[in-house]
Parts: sequence; structure tokens; C-alpha cells
Amino acid sequence: MRWLVYLLVLGFIVGFAYLQTKNLMLAVGFTVGLTIAFGVLTALGLGLIWLVRRFFPTSWSYVWRQSLANLYRPNNQTLILVTSIGLGAFLIATLYLTQGLLLGRVELSGSGKQPNMVLFDIQNEQINGVRALVTAQKLPILQEAPIVTMRLSDINGKTTDLTRKDTTQKTPKWAFTREYRVTYRDSLISSEKLTSGKAPYQADGNIYISIEKDFFDRMHLKLGDTLNFNVQGAPIQTIVGGTREVEWNRVQTNFLVIFPSGVLEKAPQFHVLMTRVPNNQTSAILQRGLVSRFPNVSAIDLGLILKTVDEILAQISFVIQFMALFSILTGLLVLASSVVISKYQRLRESVLLRTLGASREQILSITVVEYGLLGLLSALSGILLSIVGTWALARFVFEVPYRPDAIPLVIVTAVVTTLTVLIGVFNSREVLTRPPLDVLRAEG
Repeated sequence: MRWLVYLLVLGFIVGFAYLQTKNLMLAVGFTVGLTIAFGVLTALGLGLIWLVRRFFPTSWSYVWRQSLANLYRPNNQTLILVTSIGLGAFLIATLYLTQGLLLGRVELSGSGKQPNMVLFDIQNEQINGVRALVTAQKLPILQEAPIVTMRLSDINGKTTDLTRKDTTQKTPKWAFTREYRVTYRDSLISSEKLTSGKAPYQADGNIYISIEKDFFDRMHLKLGDTLNFNVQGAPIQTIVGGTREVEWNRVQTNFLVIFPSGVLEKAPQFHVLMTRVPNNQTSAILQRGLVSRFPNVSAIDLGLILKTVDEILAQISFVIQFMALFSILTGLLVLASSVVISKYQRLRESVLLRTLGASREQILSITVVEYGLLGLLSALSGILLSIVGTWALARFVFEVPYRPDAIPLVIVTAVVTTLTVLIGVFNSREVLTRPPLDVLRAEG
């Protein structure tokens, strides 16, 4: 019957996960991951019992010796509390760390620094006038970039026709059919990070370009490869001189390919300028000025879009916090239940200790130390699992750098430990207040 209950529990978890994801492999994977976490916490609980029994500190004070002995005595709560509290801490910490992964990488209008107005299709002879119009409204120019359109002619001398005939060629066919919109500058910006080689540069008459890392991998390129571009009829030969990571989630212009300065300045191009308007009234004034002086320049007000996205992210954050609160309440119920189960065993131990001369203060101290150790070790075990789990999410699912915030983890540890002590003492209050004679009579 016990194994039947175990199978029913696993079946329910798989079924519920499948209802949420509509993907059987994801549901099974979630269940396996949860089972592994449960198994690791169980192993940690058993290991704690073995360590305390093996290296028992006989020279410590009476209160500490009794508290540690309670961790491995018959009817101890070590295994059930380490497993249940640790699993609760694991879920809570994982939710908050995942929230950081999802929301911390997105910088939107709420930060007060991101652009919310995009002006594009600005011609070379218009860029100075548009800059003057923006600064006249006392608005910041947060980014400005020239854009040149071109197509790729060949890679290392191999054109699209040769690529189609050569079945061993790894270069994707779309590399020659798409249109490339590139910019030119000699340095990287805040949304870019150099991963190999150098920033765009010229040397010995050669043009060394920088390519976005993921695009570089999809193209099956390597540093030193030669790429020939066609800029509206004019061929330009370039060499791959470096790769970089790009934070595409920022509200700004980002590029797959960057040329060095001094190459494309005379090529047909247009400019993009990004600014931030404080309100709709300023946005309307700016757009009226553009229409009257530069009718070909288009303006996109991202304010409403960013506000909507901010509201959606705020709702996601609320859902995550609600789930964390639900996990806390569930953990408190399990903790209270496990304490109640052993309450009568604690009554007998209390009677024995008090008969031997222990005071109520000593018994209270023993209880506080025991539950404090259990809460602290359980919380640390769960948080360690959550760090490993969210690292795997960041590395293999979201594909973002992993920088866990230590403050929520410290708060979770402190809260879980404190609640464990308070609930343990509260449910054990009868152990402290009930006279030994009453217990002895009830036992008789």
C-alpha cells in the first residue's frame, strides 16, 4: 500500500505538470527533477544524522548535547523536517531566483533611462537638423546610429551557387539571400561584450568586422574568414576580426555585423536616433516638428508598448511572489504537522528531564537550539539546490549569464529558520507548561 501511495503521488505530479505544459517530456522531466531534489534532501538528512552520531561533541554544554542528541534519537524529526523544510526553501528560492532571471535582464521604461521614441529614415543632410530639433525640446539623444544595407556575395570565395552544389558546405543558404543592415564604429557599446578577437578595426589595408556570437556560430564561421559584401553594386571585402555578445532585450539599435569607421561613410545610408520623451504632450510637439520640417522621417512612440510590457512583467512578478507565499504556507503546514506528530514523545522526554532536575529554561533552550539547527540546515540545503537548479535554467534554457542575488537567499534562510523555531516552540509549549505528574498519570 505504501508503494501504491508513492506511485499515485508521482502520477499526480506528472499529470498536473502535463496539464500545465501540454508536453509529456517536460512533465516527466519536471517530476524527475523534483524527485531528485527530494532524494538529495533525504540523503542530506540521513547524512546529518550519521554525522551527529559519529562526531558527537561530548565536551559541549548540557543544552547543546541534548539538542544534538535529539537529532538522532528514536522518533527524531530530522529526516522529515530537513526534507519538507528544505523542499519548501528550495521552491521559494528557485521562484525568486527565476524571477530575477526573467525580469532582471529586462530594462524597460520603468527604469527611467531607456529610450521610448525612435526616429528613423533620417538622411545624411537631415541628421544635424533632427538633432537640433530634439535638443530644442530639452530631450536627450540616447543613441544615434547610421545604417547601411547590403548583401553577402561570397564567403572565402564561395558564392551561393557553389554552396548549393557542395553538399559538405555548412554555410546556410539564407546567408546569401537575406539583407544585412549594418553600422560602423570602432568601439563596442554598453549592450555588447567582446567574446573573441577585437572590435572592428582596419589594418594593412584590410577591413576587420565584428559579428554577433550566435550569428557567427549559425553561419559556421571562424576568425580570419573572408566575407565579400555588395553595397548597392560596390563590392567590399572584409575579414572576420572578432565576435561579441549582444543584449537584444534592450530598447536600442543592435546589429549582427559592425564595420570599422572610415569604410562606409560615403555609402547610401540613413540614420536612427533614439530619445526619451517624458509625456504624451512632449511627444506630440516633437512629432509635429518632424512632420513640418522633415516629412520623410518616421517616429515610433514606444511609450504605450513599454508601459504595457511593464504591466505584464509586474503581473508575472505578482504571480511568482504569490507562488512563493503559497509554498511558504504549505511548508508551515508540513512543519506544524511534523511537530505535532512527535509532541507526545517530547512530553515523555520533558517529564524525564524535569524529573532528573532540568529546568523549564533548559528545556526551552534545548527546543530552540534543536529547531534552529534543523531550520538553518534545511534552509541552506534547499537554497544550495535552488542555486544549482537556477544555474541550469540560466545556462541551458534562458541562455543568459547567471548572477544570483544573495540578499533574497539570506532573507529566505533567516525567515525559514525563524519560522521553524517559532512553530517548533509554539507546538511544544505543552511540553514546557504541563506538570510532570499529569503526564505520568496519563501514561499510567
